[in-house]
Amino acid sequence: MTSALTHLVPLIGVVAACAVLGVSRAGFYRDRAPSQEVRPRPTPARALTAQENATVIETLDCDRFADKAPREVYAELLDEDSYLCSVRTMYRILSKHGQVRDHRNQCRHPSYVKPELVARAPNQVWSWDITKLAGPQPGVYYCLYVAMDIFSRYVVGWILARTEAAEIAKAFLADAFRRHDIKPGQLVCHADRGVPMTAHSTALLYSKLGITPSFSRPRVSDDNPYSEALFKTVKYRPDIPERFGSMEDGRATIAALFDWYNDRHYHTGIALLTPADLHFGRSAQIIEARQRTLDIAFEKHPERFAKPPVHPKPAAATWINPPTSALS
Repeated sequence: MTSALTHLVPLIGVVAACAVLGVSRAGFYRDRAPSQEVRPRPTPARALTAQENATVIETLDCDRFADKAPREVYAELLDEDSYLCSVRTMYRILSKHGQVRDHRNQCRHPSYVKPELVARAPNQVWSWDITKLAGPQPGVYYCLYVAMDIFSRYVVGWILARTEAAEIAKAFLADAFRRHDIKPGQLVCHADRGVPMTAHSTALLYSKLGITPSFSRPRVSDDNPYSEALFKTVKYRPDIPERFGSMEDGRATIAALFDWYNDRHYHTGIALLTPADLHFGRSAQIIEARQRTLDIAFEKHPERFAKPPVHPKPAAATWINPPTSALS
């Protein structure tokens, strides 16, 4: 922008050049002005001397006043006909010495690391979660455990149970890992911080199989977007009833739903392929065949197209909170 202004100003003037480039004239003149040397701020004549500062901090740190707030110290000294400085100055001196904090250790929330996960092929990053589905009567719910591959959107495992428990989650995950032949160091398994997700038994399973765990930050809704989007698809399908009549009814309906989702659902997030097509490596052949159909359609009626149609391709990488390296 600066080089463009430097080129245009001699030709059309400052006003026109700034208008064309959308630059503030005030900013242009400010950038050209010589930088002024920043002078150190002079010490006010009424400031405390170094000796007086030392006296204040020594008084506040003595055994008599060590456990008292500056306002209490200020009032007590005034009762003794003694004035060192204002309360604000006491706080300023304490802050300079790193002594302004709660006297008691306060409970502080830990700082949670933002999950940054990238998958460039199937079975690199899985996301799993648990949702509740209404049972035959009010107050009765079934728990649906679902794990999916974030690259292909393929549902790699699910189970419908009566309760949400760590042991059920462990068995559900172990079965999914076994069926997809997950090797140590191959997979990152992402979930929120629910009790089954952070349970000791789940952590031991991850450690035993060489699975890398990943967790959402508390109260951050978009740290587990793929599972949340899948649950919305599940609950808004026309063939999902408002309530399931029984556990057997629920399992049969969910099984049919995930068969459709994996094998017949043309997913807009993966170039209108089905999750199974992308997960099992059939996408290149399918896109090639579709492109031939598009080419024939263009040859027959080129006037109906603004340009030759090109079938979209699935993204080379999928992520949860993309790392900077993934965008470069």
